[in-house]
Amino acid sequence: MLQRLAATLRRPAAAPFAAAVRCISSGSVDITVPLNFWAGKRWTSKEKCNKENVYEPATGRVLCHLEPCGAVEVDEAVEAAKSAFGHWSKMSGMERARIMIEAAHIIESRREEIAEMEVVNNGKSITEARLDVDSARLCIEYYAGLASTLAGQHIQLPGGSFAYTRREPLGVCVGIGAWNYPFQIAAWKSAPALACGNSMVFKPSPVTPVTAVMLAEIYAEAGAPEGLLNVVQGGQETGSLLCHHPDVAKVSFTGSVPTGKKIMEMASKGVKPVTLELGGKSPLLIFQDSDLENAVRGALMANFLSQGQVCSNGTRVFVQKNILPEFVEEVVKRTRAIEIGDPLLESTRMGALVNQPHLEKVLSFVDQAKKEGATVLCGGEPFVPSDHKLRGGYYMTPCVLGDCTDEMTCVKEEIFGPVMSVLSFETEEEVLQRANDTTMGLAAGVFTRDVMRAHRVVEHLKAGSCFINNYNITPVEVPFGGFKMSGIGRENGQVTVEHYSQLKTVFVEMGEVDCLF
Repeated sequence: MLQRLAATLRRPAAAPFAAAVRCISSGSVDITVPLNFWAGKRWTSKEKCNKENVYEPATGRVLCHLEPCGAVEVDEAVEAAKSAFGHWSKMSGMERARIMIEAAHIIESRREEIAEMEVVNNGKSITEARLDVDSARLCIEYYAGLASTLAGQHIQLPGGSFAYTRREPLGVCVGIGAWNYPFQIAAWKSAPALACGNSMVFKPSPVTPVTAVMLAEIYAEAGAPEGLLNVVQGGQETGSLLCHHPDVAKVSFTGSVPTGKKIMEMASKGVKPVTLELGGKSPLLIFQDSDLENAVRGALMANFLSQGQVCSNGTRVFVQKNILPEFVEEVVKRTRAIEIGDPLLESTRMGALVNQPHLEKVLSFVDQAKKEGATVLCGGEPFVPSDHKLRGGYYMTPCVLGDCTDEMTCVKEEIFGPVMSVLSFETEEEVLQRANDTTMGLAAGVFTRDVMRAHRVVEHLKAGSCFINNYNITPVEVPFGGFKMSGIGRENGQVTVEHYSQLKTVFVEMGEVDCLF
């Protein structure tokens, strides 16, 4: 049985995952092999570049060093993907499915190892990280199942002529991931792309670069051709090189709205299709006839998963006036009881935020809310764990803000941290207008026992992913994505096949050409 990574990474001894990390006597962690991966192996940068520190959020220590990829490395990774595409795209869907299923089996067998590494690199609790690994595995299994079903259409035409369509892969696709779900996002982007016969170059966030490489190696171990999934590390410059690359057919990005706009602009230069899963400022509507216990649970799930660092979070919690005091009392009590600390411990329910600048940004939103008249009902402060090894980590207490109004910064802007803003409302018509008064539309939720109201409200909510009497549930069989500035396209579900393939129409004449000349 694997030793707990918490112990190994925080003492001067060899870590169990020698392919990823090793401990040194100074107490920090170095990567023994590079984090860039293409053509079936890891590579060091050929260009002189400044290595960037990658931190362990739980301790604040340097976890490893990242080598950003420049033009030479990006070219090599894309070339490897092109080479793999030639072989992979000619395989049958069943043949591709076998390799993807084997990759899913490997993920299942290494679940704990991957989850622990995700915790060390991201800061979320081990309980959540295991669920993320499960989601990645299920996504690969789901698209493996779809791979052999991809087909065109036959259309009978007059005179015995006919036409048919072929669903064909795009070519080399680029995936650009976010730091809140590193391993899961890499799987959510690669699985549909590969099922459709494409290859991929994936760039993880430079904040969380480690586990995407593990996924690439798992595909290779499962029997994928060299270069099928490649990983290039880096920030904005590397992303720009990928988006502008003439041999890249599509870009799929998860991240902020401003960066998504830049991605779209760069891809437009080559008329490349994009999938954009961007930010949100989602509303959660709780009506007075709700099951209050269920509504409180839903509000907690809508705000505090992954330390609140979830794009779909329902951070604007609208509560009908008659039940507001009772709801607030219960949600504050439950929020105060959330155990914060070492994310590798089973008892921990909230780990560390991803880095120090982000922690400071989230705390500044709380300060701004107080200045604008909101009441801090609980939390919103830096948290220092009792374990001295964790005192350099990036922790804060989960926060509930009361007396919020629609004009406040905390209600209008995405905070991306464990901060819930509670607002009151009186009528359905009123709350719908207020809920939709945002430039974003990623998600929305409603709690009510009235079935007719639930469906009526959801019909009028301008959001791509809506929840009735639950929140932040993302089964891989169901499409996920936003309206308005929250994105373009969908991830997961059958519809995603359309975003990673293209239709070719073929006309077959069975008679003579009817010529007008």
